[in-house]
Amino acid sequence: MKWLFIAIIVMATTVGEVMQALGMRQHGEIHDFRPGAIGRALALLSRNRFVIGSVVAMAVSFFAYMGLLTISDLSFAVPATAVTYVLETVLAKYVLKERVNGLRWAGACLVICGVALVSL
Repeated sequence: MKWLFIAIIVMATTVGEVMQALGMRQHGEIHDFRPGAIGRALALLSRNRFVIGSVVAMAVSFFAYMGLLTISDLSFAVPATAVTYVLETVLAKYVLKERVNGLRWAGACLVICGVALVSL
């Protein structure tokens, strides 16, 4: 059951964070931090389908994480779900078309090694 929770967490978090990046790229940079401007930005973001999808996906991830913590130790749950960093790096390169340098790939490889060690 814990591996099912981990799979749900990893997929939902990965999808949620990529959708969040897409939504914020559509919206553009927020320059004005006055209360009225923040309210307008929040109103626009609340209608962005990628941001809405991101919130839903992250909620699924949150509740799956709560479920995982009921059956597993925190010292297992946190590192095991860190595989999201690897998937997000891959999606950043191929979906978001970001440049991912060798140092970032090396970091992703280290995360994979850490997840493997914890899962043994």
